[in-house]
Amino acid sequence: MTHRIVGLGCALLAALSLAAPTSLAQQKTTADEIARYRELLQDGNPAELWELRGETLWKAKRGPKAVSLEQCDLGKGPGVVKGAYAALPKYFADADRVMDLETRLVHCMVNLQGFTPADAKKQPFGNGNERKSDMEALVAYITSESKGVPMAVSIAHPKEAEAYRVGRAIFFHRGGPHDFACATCHGDTNKRIRLQDLPNLLNKVDAQRAYTTWPAYRVSQGEVRSFQWRLYDCFRQQRFPELEFTSDASVALTMFLAHNSNGGTFNAPAIKR
Repeated sequence: MTHRIVGLGCALLAALSLAAPTSLAQQKTTADEIARYRELLQDGNPAELWELRGETLWKAKRGPKAVSLEQCDLGKGPGVVKGAYAALPKYFADADRVMDLETRLVHCMVNLQGFTPADAKKQPFGNGNERKSDMEALVAYITSESKGVPMAVSIAHPKEAEAYRVGRAIFFHRGGPHDFACATCHGDTNKRIRLQDLPNLLNKVDAQRAYTTWPAYRVSQGEVRSFQWRLYDCFRQQRFPELEFTSDASVALTMFLAHNSNGGTFNAPAIKR
């Protein structure tokens, strides 16, 4: 009997040793196929429709002052959109604040076009055909003008450095009913949810690949989603309190992740499942 048990144990170990490489190979094959699926979808990305609408909104005379956003300074000078997103977030002296793209757009809508802050922030995220978001269209247009530009987000100004430190602290903060943090899903290599590989945002290559492909058209939602939405939805999934649109916390977390992606070539709006 003892010999039989030992024999069964050896056979089981042998089977497991053979299964492990097979499982890893299957995971790699699945990840490769998902990447190939995304690459095929990229041809004819519907985000181009959002980009066209965003360009129209950028040039349209709107708001109580009936002026366009063409004098909005996104960091490269009034009206310059080419390459602007690849250097955001950044410190803006006229606001004495670090701003990401959406925060800066709200600032320009208030100060140039005369919108109230509440109206400028109204409905920042679309809901398919039911409701389209002007903000996400503007984001799609402006970010598309940074395609092919290397990420170069500075933390040279003291307030930029502070935003980076705060963003890092938020990334590692654990809380909520599940005791989650951003790092729970995105702080290690080779993690996944179902078929979805989770990028390690502390790893340079993963951070570059992940950050530079937002905003993105989500096939499952029929909507272009901005990076502010991505953070908002991550907080929702962690069961955290709702992340306020353009809040200091959202900008700080964006600063941390954007700076981690420095050197990567921006390639969005992309397309995702």
